[in-house]
Amino acid sequence: MNIDVIVLSAAALLGLYMAANIGANDLANAMGTSVGSGALTLKQAVLVSIIANTLGAGLAGGHVTSTISKGIIDPCLLMDDPNKLMLGMFAALISASLWVHLATHFALPVSTTHAIVGAVVGFGIMSVGGGAVSWGKIITIAVSWVISPAAGAVIAGSIFYLTEKKVMGAKDPYAAALHYGPALIFFVMLVLILSFIFKGLKNLHLEFGFFFTVLLAIPCAALAAVFGRKWLRWQVHLKCELGPNPQGYSPADCFFAQLQVLTACYIAFAHGANDVANAIGPLAAIFSVIKTKSVALHVEVPFWMLFAGGIAVGGGLFAFGARVMETIGKNITEITPIRGFCATFGAATTVLICSRLGLPVSTTHVLVGAVVGVGLMRGMGTLDLRILKNIGLSWIVTLPFTMVLAMVLYKVLTLFLL
Repeated sequence: MNIDVIVLSAAALLGLYMAANIGANDLANAMGTSVGSGALTLKQAVLVSIIANTLGAGLAGGHVTSTISKGIIDPCLLMDDPNKLMLGMFAALISASLWVHLATHFALPVSTTHAIVGAVVGFGIMSVGGGAVSWGKIITIAVSWVISPAAGAVIAGSIFYLTEKKVMGAKDPYAAALHYGPALIFFVMLVLILSFIFKGLKNLHLEFGFFFTVLLAIPCAALAAVFGRKWLRWQVHLKCELGPNPQGYSPADCFFAQLQVLTACYIAFAHGANDVANAIGPLAAIFSVIKTKSVALHVEVPFWMLFAGGIAVGGGLFAFGARVMETIGKNITEITPIRGFCATFGAATTVLICSRLGLPVSTTHVLVGAVVGVGLMRGMGTLDLRILKNIGLSWIVTLPFTMVLAMVLYKVLTLFLL
């Protein structure tokens, strides 16, 4: 059998394995609050995430990507020996995949982006030296360990405080939900539309100015608010009054459950658009080296790779994601539809604001912080501090673990194959 075919087959399997681990951990974070609150069953969450994630990867994923993403290492330094890049990407994929798989086994939500970055740093040190690594970007990632959860906690906690006070604290929560419903739907749709354009479609490089985008989003969000109230009333009547209601939801809970499903769909789409590249980017780089026998600064990502990656991510959620979803949706603090909505909407808002301000954030860390922020509004005693300590340690360990493992694997691969 041709050696190139063997290498490409191995790379494809590794890329799909990494994609499945991304689904089991990263996407499980996004869907955890929806499942934990009962807004979606596990099967519904898997179905929604596979469809939205695959659409995000296929329609808005990076069809052209940097050879080494995040600018951690200059690929020009590897021009003279493309096989070093190929073996480095193998080492990076294996290292990141094993770490995310291990974290998933222990039900710890970690950043798959940070895992692949740490792995790239590791093989970069071994291949071109530590001086070639952009350590400033590594410091930026370390800063995000604080900024991401703190921002998520503040924004989601504030949304929960206002919503709990104005709606659930009213004499008739359902009447209050209907009263404030149009405003809630307006702000939800405004954030989701802006996030969709700025975050979800960023890989399409559409040149929309900020103010033009806002002017475009406002009437769309207002139109959704006008019709959204009637749709939500119909959904509440259908699910809480006519249909089975095994969770024993109140009508107000049903109202927020529907809003939460909306935010969950967006997060799954944005996840496919942005995070599938963590698995497919290195795979595309390996394919490029095999095909051209050279190092390109940017490589084409075939549609079939993005599509297969999106499906593999959804499959990983179905096969292995239950443990991490339970951590996010149940174990940190008890999640109800209103709390789950505030956490997911708060996370989407945080990512939008921080991205526009140029602040480094991790969606995983933001979402965990948002859940913590909602819990804090109910009191420190509602949080499981032991689980939070373990999550924090896993974030800190991600970079050095994947970096050292990639260094070892790269050394082993080069000894046997170069």
